[in-house]
Amino acid sequence: MGFVLQDYQTTLKSRATLTGTGVHSGKPVTVNFLPADADTGVLFHLSNGSESREFRALVAEVGATDLCTMLGDPAGEHIATVEHLMATLFGLGIDNIVIEIDGHEVPILDGSAVAFVEAIDQAGIETLAVKRRYIRVVKPVRIENGASWAEFRPYSGTRFEVEIDFESPAIGRQLFASDINPDIFRQDIARARTFGFMKDVERLWAAGYALGSSLENSLVIGDDNRVINMGGLRYPNEFARHKTMDAMGDLALAGARFIGCFRSYRGGHRMNAAAVRRLLSDRSAFEVVETTRRERGRTAEMSAVTGPVFAPWVI
Repeated sequence: MGFVLQDYQTTLKSRATLTGTGVHSGKPVTVNFLPADADTGVLFHLSNGSESREFRALVAEVGATDLCTMLGDPAGEHIATVEHLMATLFGLGIDNIVIEIDGHEVPILDGSAVAFVEAIDQAGIETLAVKRRYIRVVKPVRIENGASWAEFRPYSGTRFEVEIDFESPAIGRQLFASDINPDIFRQDIARARTFGFMKDVERLWAAGYALGSSLENSLVIGDDNRVINMGGLRYPNEFARHKTMDAMGDLALAGARFIGCFRSYRGGHRMNAAAVRRLLSDRSAFEVVETTRRERGRTAEMSAVTGPVFAPWVI
């Protein structure tokens, strides 16, 4: 059938609510998802006692990438661990949403994106009367850091090719490669859980991380290099699929969906954010497009337009 573009922007039909615990803070948090007007983008509204601040879900707002992606100031106002929620919005095609949150970290839930998908399904998706704009990659852009690398390449679709390589035999070298659409996200990515190693727990706790982590919300590799969770893995390559989810969430902070292929080897939140910054800082590497004409049985034509009002194209 070829690559099919969504012509118009979307939002939610109604409100939805989730409650849970922050995987790093260990604190309870409630998140409300609200419909938003066209060209709002993804807007977090933090309301925690006397604190009230808005954060746009853009790479320019990223303040830290240690073990998670954080918007804002790590030493002050911030919202941490946004990547699984952002991946869900990217995967299901939600352009405009207001996210009210009463704590500094998005809840980890079961470590995957399943509960976010269910919340959006409960709210429903509404198509708006304003065209969606895309970032179309027109030339390769690549960054490297030692053996790790990430790159964007031109491609007639939206594709991720994410490869990981761990010394632990429980993980080893894994690849997940797929074009992305809502059905593929639901079936092949959303259920993949975050993961970690039992040997790292005490060090993370001492540094103030993983205070809410448990076997209920994380895949854990024990000292014997085996997954210790009852029931084992949800996918044979669940680790690579979860890293793909993380990459989707981080790339969603570009401010618009991209048309192209994102590839990475031994990447992570920091490299994902750096790759987005590198792409958007090279105005010759991409163009902002929207559909202009669609004929029965044919892929829509596209034309270059100005960027979304909520996206900072020059970083």
